[in-house]
Amino acid sequence: MKEQIRGFVYKTTFSAPEKINDDTLLFDEGIFDSMGLLNLISFLENDFSIKIADSELDATNFGSINAIASFLAMKLQTKEICAGLPAI
Repeated sequence: MKEQIRGFVYKTTFSAPEKINDDTLLFDEGIFDSMGLLNLISFLENDFSIKIADSELDATNFGSINAIASFLAMKLQTKEICAGLPAI
């Protein structure tokens, strides 16, 4: 999962792998801007079949590759739990 995120960041920002580590602050370092965030959201929703709410769009969840991976793991775990619940 982290490799997919890292690959997306490298591919869409044309950044050299040595410039970005898993804790690099993507917005503070100017690697991502608002358009980059929109592209990242689209990538995550499409590739991992999740839905990201506007209220989840903050630096805690998207500040670095590690933050994105943690957020994604939480979303996927929640999705699995919800899939096992009976429909109301």
